[in-house]
Amino acid sequence: MKNPAQLLEDSLLIIWNNLNSVERLQAMQQIYHQDIQFFESDSGRAISGYEAINNLITGLQSEWAPEFSFQLSKPGQTNHNIQIASWTLGIPGEQPVASGTDVAIIENEKIKSLHLYLD
Repeated sequence: MKNPAQLLEDSLLIIWNNLNSVERLQAMQQIYHQDIQFFESDSGRAISGYEAINNLITGLQSEWAPEFSFQLSKPGQTNHNIQIASWTLGIPGEQPVASGTDVAIIENEKIKSLHLYLD
């Protein structure tokens, strides 16, 4: 049986963990809606589109140790068109430097909006 929250897990593990911006853009086309919106916080504006999100990821990765990666804390879940996934960020096997939960709204089998909740 296919994991019902596969899109959101792929967003974390394939897109956000990838250090290659060209490969990330290609993966985004398979996982994200063309007009995806990413909400980092309730007070911030949406980051919209592949290029803007790709640039954000590149900038964040430049601040992290190269060994950093996102790891799922538990399998993602889905309820109709909403998916959630809890994660940690850091060097695998060491104490994470961050943790949180992502919530995705799915439309036409792609992520339409992505919402970050930091712990």
